[in-house]
Amino acid sequence: MNPHTEKGLWPVMLTPFTAEGEIDYPSLERLIDWYEKNGATGLFAACQSSEIFFLSLRERVELVRFVRAHAHVPVIASGHVSAGAEDQLEELSLIAAEKPDALILITNRLCPAGRPGESMLPLLQRIMDRLPRDLPLGFYECPYPFKRLITREELDFCAESGRFAFMKDTCCDIALLRRRLELLRGSGFQLYNANTTTLLESLRLGAAGFSGVMMNFHMDLYRALTDFWDTDPTRAEKLQAFLTGFSQIERQCYPVSAKYHQWKIEGTFTSAFTRVRPAEDLSATFRDEVEQMHLAARTLRETLLR
Repeated sequence: MNPHTEKGLWPVMLTPFTAEGEIDYPSLERLIDWYEKNGATGLFAACQSSEIFFLSLRERVELVRFVRAHAHVPVIASGHVSAGAEDQLEELSLIAAEKPDALILITNRLCPAGRPGESMLPLLQRIMDRLPRDLPLGFYECPYPFKRLITREELDFCAESGRFAFMKDTCCDIALLRRRLELLRGSGFQLYNANTTTLLESLRLGAAGFSGVMMNFHMDLYRALTDFWDTDPTRAEKLQAFLTGFSQIERQCYPVSAKYHQWKIEGTFTSAFTRVRPAEDLSATFRDEVEQMHLAARTLRETLLR
């Protein structure tokens, strides 16, 4: 299966850990099954939600290998976190060797100094020259350690190269999304929105789907929106409004909140341990918010989606 043709939902995968902080592979296998049963088109492994900046290179490679071995849908992966160009090339080469369906480049790693106006193109060209030409590439505008949006010049270069298939867009700006989608139209370079608030309008403008953190809570609701956004616009607008309200929980101790959901509500995880921050940061109030959101989502399924 080729990401050029796989439109829909690409959840950003969590990495479950044991209470002692090691990767919990039995829980990861259950999570893969949960994503697939809830409508995943493909899986985005080794991304920020996977806590790649807090995993060793060996762990990142093994993580991608495990997901590739156990998934029944296409798998794309990132995993380069270093600042130096040669270190990144090593990381990307090792991830590429696991044969993901696309290799996703993190924009802020391609100009790690973060200087205004600094172009990604010199390092990007080196990476493209080093990687297999038949391996589809992609971009992720990762917000950590800082967000670096792709410029029009860079996007145009990538679209014309014919090597790019996937873009996880985090601009959260419908006007910019419109311009990007116009530029990419007909290129085979698909844009996947990561922002819930602009999702419905971006689908109307030609976005290929969604790749955001909220699918770690209620992916089936996003499946419903992408299924009927164009055939039942009134119901789609109502669902979009609920999803936007729910998405405010992203600001409350993510990814601990999502792991708590997978642990206590879905039963896929054995703990809410993260390496990013202490699980104890998820206060009693934050836990109540996760549980009440789940109740609201269940009520929504029984009313709007029935």
